[in-house]
Amino acid sequence: MTPTRLIERFYHEVWNRADEAVAHEILAPDFRFRGSLGPEKHGVDGFVDYMRAVHAALGGYTCTILEIIEQGERAAVRLRFAGRHQGRFFGVDATDREISWAGAAFFGFAGGRIAELWVLGDVDAVKAQLGAADGVGI
Repeated sequence: MTPTRLIERFYHEVWNRADEAVAHEILAPDFRFRGSLGPEKHGVDGFVDYMRAVHAALGGYTCTILEIIEQGERAAVRLRFAGRHQGRFFGVDATDREISWAGAAFFGFAGGRIAELWVLGDVDAVKAQLGAADGVGI
């Protein structure tokens, strides 16, 4: 499977559908994840816990791929994230507001799987939409 196809599956199936089985299929067992919304996670189960927390806070959470740049075992992706604020997020209780923000993701691949991912999101835009003065992660 190509890195681009792995990225598409990661966002369309794992994130947008919260498909944990696909996460275990396409992520390396020692997967390293650093998201802009919280601490670094190690292993597939650590990532799945993070994903569950995001989906609990943001109903209908989606990641939209805007651009993929692939080079060998590395890739960069430009994204749009969105969801309805339905649970505590950045220290703010649910507002039921639709929020969205821009981000970029940097992938590393090994053995036909996603081995590492570092995501940078516009957390200031998230905080502004929620009315958070200085929220802390999910």
